[in-house]
Amino acid sequence: MKPINLLVILFTFVLNSAFAANVGFEQFSLEDDASRPLNVSIWYPTFQTSPKTVIAENPAFVGTEVIKAATLDARKAPVVLLSHGYRGSWRNLNWLATKLAIRGYVVAATDHPGTTTFDQSPSQAAQWWQRPRDISRLLSFLLADSKWSQALDTDNISAIGHSLGGWTVMQLAGVEIDRNELKKQCQLIFNPRTCGLAKELGLDKVQPKEPATTSLKDTRIKRVVSLDLGLARGFSVPSMTEILIPTLILAAGIDIGDLPQAMESGYLAEHLPLSTRHYKVYEQATHFSFMQRCKAGATDLLEQEYKGDGIICKDGFGTQREALHADMLADILWFLE
Repeated sequence: MKPINLLVILFTFVLNSAFAANVGFEQFSLEDDASRPLNVSIWYPTFQTSPKTVIAENPAFVGTEVIKAATLDARKAPVVLLSHGYRGSWRNLNWLATKLAIRGYVVAATDHPGTTTFDQSPSQAAQWWQRPRDISRLLSFLLADSKWSQALDTDNISAIGHSLGGWTVMQLAGVEIDRNELKKQCQLIFNPRTCGLAKELGLDKVQPKEPATTSLKDTRIKRVVSLDLGLARGFSVPSMTEILIPTLILAAGIDIGDLPQAMESGYLAEHLPLSTRHYKVYEQATHFSFMQRCKAGATDLLEQEYKGDGIICKDGFGTQREALHADMLADILWFLE
């Protein structure tokens, strides 16, 4: 064997190894649709070692270490697409993205216009179909762009979403919304946190420019993970029973008030085929336990900024979010791999 071939084999082995040395990170705006530009964040494996910087850190929340604009050291890397919750952002699942990237995944997220922390536009929020389309647009970009496409395993693409992001990725799996079902369910048991969002998210009546079909399935996505989703009772029951791709449903056992998992994640699990779905409840987790870790004193700080927001940093009594994250990561990796 020629030495050059041996080097190529060794280099390929390194690129495909389970762990990278560090995590690269890039952000940019996707402008292919001028009416709805998307702010994109991408985490990826790199063997570059410096310069390191901390992202998604502020006085309340813990960030992670990355290397901005680092070399992309991956070949046939599995892809994970992230969707944040209602009025959240890419920062909320930054902890998970970083953990996955150092294990060899290319992870991409977009902030959904109209339902993000810094962009709360009623007209955009009411376009309920745009959230799943945002993820599909992001995936199309990754697969077409020469820099990213050469590093990706196009047969190994997953989507993970928290809260309204879970609702988003389930639509990518093929579940469809059903306004009549949502209305019926909310008449039976009214839930302010979910039923109260129907109008804001355009689920109370047909919206201008709404697509003719409620199907937003993206067949390029091979599996999905829902993290304590909301609005499950607004899904079409027949469409849930027909989901064939593997689905992992992770739920919070502690109700933060008007968001019992039995009527959300449990309802979804009840209707998905047993052969393709996995379902787990973290008894000591709250809805916000899936988000980034909080610093000491963050609860009081958030309460001072906006009354009621302190709940974001509360987990089950006697547990720590870091430990919950370790369990969540282990379950997600088991499912993805």
